[in-house]
Amino acid sequence: MSPEKLRVGIVGASINASWGPQTHVPAIKALPEYELVAVCTAHSESAKASAEQFGARLAFHDHREMVTHPDVDVVTVSVRVPTHHQVTMDALAAGKHVYTEWPLALNAFEAQEMADLARAKGVRTMVGLQSRAAPVNLRIKELVEEGYVGKVQACHLTQLAGSPLQRTSARTWQRHRSMGANPLTISFGHTIDIFCHCFGDFSELSAAVTTEEPQWYERDTQRYVDVNAPDNILVSGRLQGGAWASVHVTSVRLHSRGFRLEVYGQEGTLVATSRESPNTGWPKLMGGNTGDNELAELPIPDRLTWVPKNTPQGYPFNVAQMYRRFAEAIHSGQRVEPDFDTALERHKLLAAIERSSEEGKRQVLV
Repeated sequence: MSPEKLRVGIVGASINASWGPQTHVPAIKALPEYELVAVCTAHSESAKASAEQFGARLAFHDHREMVTHPDVDVVTVSVRVPTHHQVTMDALAAGKHVYTEWPLALNAFEAQEMADLARAKGVRTMVGLQSRAAPVNLRIKELVEEGYVGKVQACHLTQLAGSPLQRTSARTWQRHRSMGANPLTISFGHTIDIFCHCFGDFSELSAAVTTEEPQWYERDTQRYVDVNAPDNILVSGRLQGGAWASVHVTSVRLHSRGFRLEVYGQEGTLVATSRESPNTGWPKLMGGNTGDNELAELPIPDRLTWVPKNTPQGYPFNVAQMYRRFAEAIHSGQRVEPDFDTALERHKLLAAIERSSEEGKRQVLV
């Protein structure tokens, strides 16, 4: 093994899971900077089976043993949101660099503790807001900064995704708002991060957060279960740069239209559309400015693809883009976003959105 390789241990890479094996494992294996050396699952049998299947030489069923192992440089936390805090804090306490999935924590209080400990330990961190690493989103940010649209006056984003009203009982734990994994934190969380990354943060906002589908059907138990997790989030307000903005993310039963982002400036317009979530595929980017009769598709420069050509498309691609930036941060010792401090700001934004909805009041953000 080359001494420059970063040795990764994944907490949550069970062969019985979906996200970790489908995203983190292929992303890590696609990059020469990394070596997958360890996996940790809830049981010793699944840990050994997962390690064998993924080519890792170490298997653990206690994350505390893995995060303190001398052969692990980087810990990836890809487990259910309620356990993010403990596993991440243990990895940070062991002096490891940590990549934790989004949402970073259950709330801003937990996120604050995680960000504070990371700074105190002097390690590099990354949070899984990988949509911002998609080349098309990087290009939108570049074009705005380069002045393609001039002074931004208005931004509008909608994401109308299909609603999975039928699930297995293994997935209905997400129906509880307190569990931290729902459309507000995940679908909206990823989308609002793209939005703020490209156009700047909100200075003030009003919001409505509601639950439009109060029950899900469990296919295996053949019963309905009550839901209090939000599935409809509507935010409007002003950005720090002065532009007015609105964002609507919701789950719909029929004929979902997917993702649409519109940016209007004094000198031009950008429109990005996709039938898929921007977390999955690449939206089509259209643009036009002064003198153009209509919008035209804009190319995405190859330089915004940072990963090898054989990197799998879909979810692993953007995650691999993130891991490449993470390696740069670890080797240089410099901050690279999105890190835990970025995640803390996003958690604070979500908290402000919930307050606005609950109190029926406009929130002024500092």
